[in-house]
Amino acid sequence: MQLTKTFTEEQFARALESWAWLDLAGRKPVFTSLFGDVFLVGTDGVSYLDVIEGKLLAGIWPDGAALEAMLNTEAGEDRYLLGGLALGAQAKGLTLGPDQVFTFMPPPVLGGKVGLETVEVADFVVAVDIAGQIHDQIRALPPGTPIGSIKIA
Repeated sequence: MQLTKTFTEEQFARALESWAWLDLAGRKPVFTSLFGDVFLVGTDGVSYLDVIEGKLLAGIWPDGAALEAMLNTEAGEDRYLLGGLALGAQAKGLTLGPDQVFTFMPPPVLGGKVGLETVEVADFVVAVDIAGQIHDQIRALPPGTPIGSIKIA
């Protein structure tokens, strides 16, 4: 099973609009995990946008070769591609169309669990855009703050 996906420049642009609160300037999206986490190349190396955690790990690999070496390890595959969950979702009968990724519903940041029982299939642009909107709205809240509502545009 291929654990990464690529999307068009337009799809990446639309999906990442709601992540403007992070410093993505000068970073070009190249591919994603099957869960929509985005790998971006910039002058500081390869960065990782974790859409589940709502964090940009900037320049954590100096180049594509270092990233590839990490993703070819069991630990790297599990951490950055969620390989075990992707394989489990496939075994469960979930399949992705060309414009789709897996997502967790409800989102973990809103109290959902990261587990096979919460994996769903969603449109890449919609899933990543909504994740960015949610993270933007709650990022300044102290941990444990009850969330009464969120707005999705």
